[in-house]
Amino acid sequence: MFENEKQQLEAAIKELTKAVSKLMGLVVFLLVLVAALIFTSVNGLPELFKKKPADETKIDIPKSGSEDKTAAVEKKLDVWIAPDTSTILNEVNKDAIYYGYKLISNTAYYLGPKGKVTYMSNGMNCQNCHLNAGTKPFGNNYGGVASTYPKFRERSGSLENIYKRVNDCFERSLNGKTLDTLSTEMQAIVAYIKWLGKDVAKGEKPKGAGITELAYMKRAADPIRGKIIYMQKCKNCHTEMGEGKLTADGITYQYPPLWGAHSYNNGAGLYRLSRFAGYIKSNMPQGVTYDNPQLSDEEAWDVAAFVNSQARPEKDLSKDWPKISGKPVDNPFGPYADKFSEMQHKYGPFEPIAQAKKKQIKK
Repeated sequence: MFENEKQQLEAAIKELTKAVSKLMGLVVFLLVLVAALIFTSVNGLPELFKKKPADETKIDIPKSGSEDKTAAVEKKLDVWIAPDTSTILNEVNKDAIYYGYKLISNTAYYLGPKGKVTYMSNGMNCQNCHLNAGTKPFGNNYGGVASTYPKFRERSGSLENIYKRVNDCFERSLNGKTLDTLSTEMQAIVAYIKWLGKDVAKGEKPKGAGITELAYMKRAADPIRGKIIYMQKCKNCHTEMGEGKLTADGITYQYPPLWGAHSYNNGAGLYRLSRFAGYIKSNMPQGVTYDNPQLSDEEAWDVAAFVNSQARPEKDLSKDWPKISGKPVDNPFGPYADKFSEMQHKYGPFEPIAQAKKKQIKK
C-alpha cells in the first residue's frame, strides 16, 4: 500500500517538474520578446531585417522646414572652396607657401609698425580684408587671382601681374610701401596665392571669388542711416570711433580700424561704395556668411556710406584712371566723362550713371 502511494507521488512530482519547466521556458521567451521590442523601439530594426535599397550609392536627403537639404548642399558646393591648408606639406615649395600663408594671416607681425622683418604697413593684416587668409567665399578671397592675372586694369591703364596686385594692396589697403618683387616675402605671398588657385582653370573666375555684387538702390546711400546701424551692429568690434581693437600683444589687429590714421586710405578698393557694401552684406557682422546674411542690401549700402564718409589717410591718385571714361560709376573722384557730381558718384543713386555709361559706350 505504502509502495503504491510512493509511486503516485513520484509521478506527480515528474508532472509538476515538466509544468514548471514549460512555464520557465515561456517566461524566458516573454522576457526575450520584451527585450527585443525595447531594443527595436530605441534603435530601429537590426540591419539584417532591413530592406536594402536597389542602389545603395543613392542617398535621399529629407526636407527640413521649407528648404531642401540637397539643394543647400549643392548651393554650398557651387562656390569656390579653398584647398585644405594641411596639404601645403605635400607641395615641393611648401616652405614658401606656408610662409606666404603666415604673411597674409599676420602681416603686421612681419611687416607692420613693430614688424619682425621690416616696417612698411599700417598694422592691419591682409586677412582683415581678405578674410580667413583669403579663403572665405565672397570674403574678398584669392580664388580667382592666379587664374585671371596678368590682366589689363583700367585703374592703372596697363597690364598688371600678381606682384602689382599685391603691391596695390600694400600701398592702398595697408597704406604702406611697395614690397620688393624679388624679396622672400613677396615670393612667398605669390606662392600662397597661386597655391590657393591651383585648381582653377586659366581665365576662369569661380563663383564665390572676390566680393558679392549688390544691385544698385533707387536712392543714394545714406551715411546717417548707416551710422545708426553701425552703432547697433558694428561698434562692439570696431569701436564707436572706428579705431578697431588690437590683440593682447599690441602688434596686430583682432578687429581692424575702419577709419582714422591706421585704416585703409582713399585709394583702396573698399573705398568704392559698391565694393564695401557687397563685402559688408556677405561678411558682417562677425560670423555672417554669404548664404546667411544679417543685414539687408539697403542696410549694407548705408553702413558702407557711413564708414567711407569718415576721415582716413589720403593717397596721391593722380595716376589712377588715365582714361577717365573707364572709371567705375562709384569712383568718388573727378573728373568724369559724364555730367554727374562727385557726390552722386560717391553715394549714388548709381543706376542713372550706369545707364549713361552704357549709352556712351554704344556711340
